[in-house]
Amino acid sequence: MSSPLSGPIVSHEISPLAARLAKQIEASGPISVAEYMREANAAYYAKGDPFGVDGDFITAPEISQMFGELVGLWLTDMWLRAGSPATVNLVELGPGRGSLMADVLRATAKFGFAPKVHFVETSDALRAVQLRSVPNAVHHDSLETIPSVGPLLVIANEFFDALPVRQYVATHSGWRERVVARDRGSKFTAMPGTRAVDHMIPADIRNAPNGSIYETAPDASEILFALSRRLQSQNGALLIIDYGYASPGLGSTLQAVKAHDFADPFENPGDHDLTAHVNFPEIVNLALMQSLRVNGPVEQGHWLQALGIDMRTQQLATAAPERADDLQAMRDRLVEPAQMGSLFKVMAISSEHWPEPEGFAAAV
Repeated sequence: MSSPLSGPIVSHEISPLAARLAKQIEASGPISVAEYMREANAAYYAKGDPFGVDGDFITAPEISQMFGELVGLWLTDMWLRAGSPATVNLVELGPGRGSLMADVLRATAKFGFAPKVHFVETSDALRAVQLRSVPNAVHHDSLETIPSVGPLLVIANEFFDALPVRQYVATHSGWRERVVARDRGSKFTAMPGTRAVDHMIPADIRNAPNGSIYETAPDASEILFALSRRLQSQNGALLIIDYGYASPGLGSTLQAVKAHDFADPFENPGDHDLTAHVNFPEIVNLALMQSLRVNGPVEQGHWLQALGIDMRTQQLATAAPERADDLQAMRDRLVEPAQMGSLFKVMAISSEHWPEPEGFAAAV
């Protein structure tokens, strides 16, 4: 595949990654959207801490302690009803600042549940931040080095949305993978590739109109397959909290966020966070293939209310009346459909020998 440019590329981007990708595309031709996203996010998270008001975005644990406390109570409930096994490996994928785990452990400690904590994190900069929140955490580059003895309890909060997606676009010549090239203004741009990929498209959407985009998440599938195998052999549960869709659909969900606002995903790779909506039906199918139990997805607001966030909000407001309005605002941001309550979904995947997880009963 050749570059669409007729002359040498002049890089106007400020990020080192942009310059490197520009040279790569000039030399070898366009790269897949998945490769672009993988490289961009690796560079972005390697730079440091992007979370919080002073960063690029705020995740649920940064909004309120109530989120982590309820996750901790959910994990404790699973552990207690599983017979309180002595050795449990509590794993968080992409643990951010460690704020979620710190809140989780504060909640579990009240019930005598003190699991061994493992963080799967590749950014050295973020590892340092996480250890300030959870000093006893053990870091891992991947799931492979997580202990194979003892049940697993795994948290994936806003983790899968940052994994790269492959995009396929319908053209008048059939389906093509969407790739990232350079336009004549020396900017990154997405376009259909040249290789036919009709055989990779589900039969029921192959006749979609030209311009339709179909997404898959190969990295997410690989991680979920590995996790499913581990849950099958070690027992335990995986809790996924992320934004995504509960029914298959067409269209690009790739987006970039910088300084709490949307940005162009194809501008200055490595300088902003790239995400895509999580394909929950794909996750369900992978888990069922391993004979695991699947609960959800349900809306985050419903799940938090089922676990008692309204009661917890009232408890905290009673203890600190001067914070009542702020606490209610935090609760609303996490729960209300117009905020995070509907967009974010919650799913549990558990081994058949473990108890049925709470919070997933049909919404009233």
